[in-house]
This record gives sequence, structure tokens and C-alpha cells, in this order.
Amino acid sequence: MIKRESYMSRIRPFIGSDLIKVFTGIRRSGKSVMLHLIKEELISSGVDSHQFISINFENMSFHHLCNANALHDHIIHQSSEINGKVYLFLDEIQEVLDWEKCINSLRVEIDCDIYITGSNAKLLSGELATYLAGRYVEFIIYPFSFQEFIDLYRSVYPQTDTRKCFNQYLIIGGMPYLANLSFNKEACQQYLTDLFNSVELKDIIKRNNIRDTDMLERLIAFITSHIGSTFSSTSISKYLKSEGRNVSTETILNYIKACTDAFLFYQVKRQDLQGKKILTVNEKYYIADHGIREAVYGSNMKDIQLVLENIVYIELLRRGYKVTVGKIADKEIDFVCEKQGKKLYLQVAYLLANEETIHREFDIYYSIRDNYPKYVISLDEYDMSQNGIKHRNIRDFLLADEWD
Repeated sequence: MIKRESYMSRIRPFIGSDLIKVFTGIRRSGKSVMLHLIKEELISSGVDSHQFISINFENMSFHHLCNANALHDHIIHQSSEINGKVYLFLDEIQEVLDWEKCINSLRVEIDCDIYITGSNAKLLSGELATYLAGRYVEFIIYPFSFQEFIDLYRSVYPQTDTRKCFNQYLIIGGMPYLANLSFNKEACQQYLTDLFNSVELKDIIKRNNIRDTDMLERLIAFITSHIGSTFSSTSISKYLKSEGRNVSTETILNYIKACTDAFLFYQVKRQDLQGKKILTVNEKYYIADHGIREAVYGSNMKDIQLVLENIVYIELLRRGYKVTVGKIADKEIDFVCEKQGKKLYLQVAYLLANEETIHREFDIYYSIRDNYPKYVISLDEYDMSQNGIKHRNIRDFLLADEWD
């Protein structure tokens, strides 16, 4: 099991506190594993496992607990038989009706440390803000990073070099379960297709009562095939109209919101670097895991430029950066990244194959008059850094502990 220390180092300060620890992210990204790792951490610090109460609400054995009153009464009864602090691990809590009321009540009734997971961003909106405002801390769990993928891949194929690992990562992505399939390409793609169907059905269609599933599927296919491209709801509406489907921009926006709430896609806003403002049109979208894209749509190698962007973007989120697309006049910088008052600029390219490409990727930085680090990332093996602008091979960039 991968220890996911990058997450544990952030979670550790909150273990044992009265803040509710909330883990969100796309289905099967490893949220349940995080609960297991926290249990291991607690046991190693001397906590008795008999103090744990664990419930996975996707298990039909707990279906009778899927409302606030039943869950509350069950936990109160269980906790009465535990000496000392009670540790609650509640997986896929969104399956419980009015779960916020139950959690808020348990928080004040018993001496407990609460950990919950959910596969929908709405977990942290609406009533939760009322009942638990200021009393929770959120951790978004993403699929495996390239470093985590290497660690797991080499546990199956020990002698594999970094370049071959990356070639595998490009195709099958970083969903944690793939190691159980020995990274067999056909089996992995079947699993990822089934996972995608589960996200679409359970976390998008059912949760949002979407009736026009054909329209949703066309929209998802459009976004999936255009990851990293700038487009608006109006341009999507025109595309769907060309396919014989008339749909309002409001419906499109609602469907996109349902997809981002399920963590299938992430929206990236554009920032005018000269006017210092966020633009409200023509966002970009990236998929949670590029392996899912290959499984359901294909063409990862054909669209390798976009897939490399997707990999870098998710890594930026994984490391806690707030990311926008930078606009300067009629040009764009792929990623403007901010964290703790520091800034980073990134251009992502497939290969710097000729002088025209080199000028395009590097020259845009000459319009930016600050001293924050500026990178060009590509698959090239040779360092082409120039005039203070750093060039890095994407594998080396993803594996670096820090970027400066």
C-alpha cells in the first residue's frame, strides 16, 4: 500500500482535534485508503482499534443507517461501549439523508474524532455551511501522482526505468486500483470504463436527477475530447446544435456543474495578467484522470500535448496550488500558479522541435515583468533553459520535491 505521505503530512496536524476531517474527490481515487492510513497512524501512536467505528455507506449491510436519526442512534449505542475517545470513519457519507445534522450532533454529544469521505463537491455546500461552518477541514484526494505511480508500478515490475513508467502512466493514468490488475492494459481500460460509467450514473445522473442522458453524454464527450482547450457554453451549444440537439446555455452550465461537482472535470478560469482580473468567459477544463480519458475516448497519444497539460495541472492541484490560465493581450500562459504568496508560471509543450516552437513557448514570458519562476515543460531530454527561463523534462519536473 502506498503511504501517500504528501497527504498524511497535511492531515497529521489535525488528527485527534475536534475539527471534522472531510475527504473529497472522484470515486475510487483513494479516499477509503486514506482512512485506513489514518487508522494505522492512530494505532502506531497507541490508540486501541476497538475505539474505531467504521461504516461504508456503499455497503448494503449499512443501508438501514442511511438517515440521520438511525445513524445517530447506532453510533451513540456503539460509543457507549467504548472507553476513551471514539474515532468515527464514515465512508461515502453523502448516501445518508441529512447527514450534516447527525455529524453536528455527535460532535457535541460524545468525545470523538470524526473522518468522513464523499464523492461530490456539494458535500461542502448548502446545509453543511450552516451546521458545520468553521468546524471542518477539507482534503481533496486525487489519483496517484507520477511518483506514486512509479512506486506502485515498480512493486509489480521492479526493474522498470522511469521513462517506461511514464509511457505507461500516459496511457492508463493513476487510479489506485490498477495495481490489483497488474497494470494489464486491457483489464485497466475495462476497469476505468466501468468506473467512468459509475461516476456518470451515480454521481452525476442520479444525484442531479438528469433526464436527458444523451445530452449529458454528448457534453461529456465534447469536454473530454477538448481538455485544455478554451471554449464557452455558447460554443458547446453551437456544437450540439450541429449534431441536431438544441440546448440552452443554462442547461449546459448546469450539466457542466454536475460534472465538476462529481470531480470528473476541473474548471480553470482565465486571468488577465495586465488588468489583474479574472475573466468570466472561455474557461478551460481538465479531466480528473487522463487514464479515464484514454479508456472512454482514446487518442491520448494523438492528443499528447493536451494530456501532458492535464497531467501537470492535476499535479499542481495535488500540491496545493491555485491555478489560472494567464492572458496577455492575444497570447496565453498555460498555468499561473499561486500558493502561500508565491507564484509560478508554466508553459507545457510536447517537444521543442524547432525554432518557431521554442520562440512561442519562451517569448511570452518576456512580457511579464516580475521575478517569479518561469518554466517551460516538455518531453525533451536536453536542457534548453534561456535568459532565466527554466526548461525541464516533464518527468523530472513531476518528480521534483520542490519547484523554485
